[in-house]
Amino acid sequence: MNSTVVVDDVAQSASFEEFMSSLRDPAFAAPIVSARRFSDALHIDLQTLAKQAGVHRNTLSRMPASESVQRFLREALRVIRAATDAHGCVKQALFWYRNEPLSDFEYRTAEQLVCGGRTEDVLRHIVLHQSRGGARGFGICAVPAA
Repeated sequence: MNSTVVVDDVAQSASFEEFMSSLRDPAFAAPIVSARRFSDALHIDLQTLAKQAGVHRNTLSRMPASESVQRFLREALRVIRAATDAHGCVKQALFWYRNEPLSDFEYRTAEQLVCGGRTEDVLRHIVLHQSRGGARGFGICAVPAA
């Protein structure tokens, strides 16, 4: 089965734990996050992911277990987890992470901030706004009732 289909299916309706499990790289015995599956989940190409992680594009395919790649993926996943916990939906958290301009950060997205090494600032932002008004308080809207 295509890994993109698996990751997309999980992101659509699963818990964060199932989403994380879908990101595990089956090619390695070590517990690493698959850069390819992560990029599939966010609908970005590997070259874009390499740029975000601050590594050469070949690093993702030749050395996916490298500390620099895995560190970036773990930092991004920390923010996505916090957004999922606040909202309760992986799909909405991924959309927020990539697209929601945050007024507290000169209208940069969480993705841009994580790429710039500001994971802790984004996590504080989520916690602060969640305490003020739940998921709606930090930019993730509830899915409208059908």
